[in-house]
Amino acid sequence: MELKKFIDKKPYVIAGPCSAESEEQILQIAKELKGTADVFRAGVWKPRTKPNSFEGIGKDALKWMQQAQLQTGMKVATEVATAKHVELCLDAGIDMLWIGARTTVNPFYLQEIAEALKGVDIPVFVKNPIHPEIGLWLGAFERLNKSGVTQLSAIHRGFYSYEKLAFRNDPKWELPIKLREEVRDLSIICDPSHISGNASLIEDVSQTAMDLNMDGLMIETHNNPSKALSDANQQILPIDLENILNNLILRDAKLRDEAFKKELFSYRNQIDILDTKIIDLLNDRKNIVEEIGHFKNKNKLTIFQIERWFDILKTRKENAKNLGIDEQMIAELFELIHKYSILTQTKIMR
Repeated sequence: MELKKFIDKKPYVIAGPCSAESEEQILQIAKELKGTADVFRAGVWKPRTKPNSFEGIGKDALKWMQQAQLQTGMKVATEVATAKHVELCLDAGIDMLWIGARTTVNPFYLQEIAEALKGVDIPVFVKNPIHPEIGLWLGAFERLNKSGVTQLSAIHRGFYSYEKLAFRNDPKWELPIKLREEVRDLSIICDPSHISGNASLIEDVSQTAMDLNMDGLMIETHNNPSKALSDANQQILPIDLENILNNLILRDAKLRDEAFKKELFSYRNQIDILDTKIIDLLNDRKNIVEEIGHFKNKNKLTIFQIERWFDILKTRKENAKNLGIDEQMIAELFELIHKYSILTQTKIMR
């Protein structure tokens, strides 16, 4: 993809209310955020799960965004979900657009939006799809880029989970890391508000994003969060945003000090040696799995033995607990190992 860098500082801060509720609200928040945020955001159209929820003011709110732009000098951004939204935003002079998680999952919507942006190279942010499908995320960037949009950035807002978690959306930090591996020049903004779902967690999530070398933050900020018409629990006051940003520890991704570099490389070398041993052990395990496969084939046994699998999971998690290792990590690791053990035996039985 041909990308043009438009984010030139860290952290690049996008802030404002979840929804544009009134002109007075928009102007008050924008004025309070001037000097703290780089871009003022507000949702004009709000795709909601239930039809009776507040779905945004609509195109009339674009006039309020224009006033915020005019009175503060800040760039303004809003979410678009259709080609018509794009057309209205371009006519209103909105500086930046973002595509929400519900839209990212639909290639047809993305294609219509991409076609509506042909010949207009403004910054466009793309939120990750609701479920952890990196192919859909990549596909959205490719469609936009083919239409001539080169100022692209990702927004990591977490993923829906059926499990009850501390967060509203599972961060799955490995996914934005994988995205960066696929598209090296792509900037990634973190949305701690949607990951957290709770104002009290936003600072910790923001710090984690910075520790993972993300480029910026999109944080929902309201002048009266408890009275917000949408996502009240995850919005913070402008002064709270300022405090969070002031408390952030920005670590250097580059190693400037030679002594420090040498010591870190020593640790990394130890990790490399251990990783090699792990791979060797996995290879030894695979060889035994193949022998088991031949044994099962010869004796006409089924591949999957559920009692054995439950025993593996139980004992490995107990071992992890005794060593102070995260049990969930070990469970996920052995689920992956077991999956490929089954595949290995399946090939033998064909």
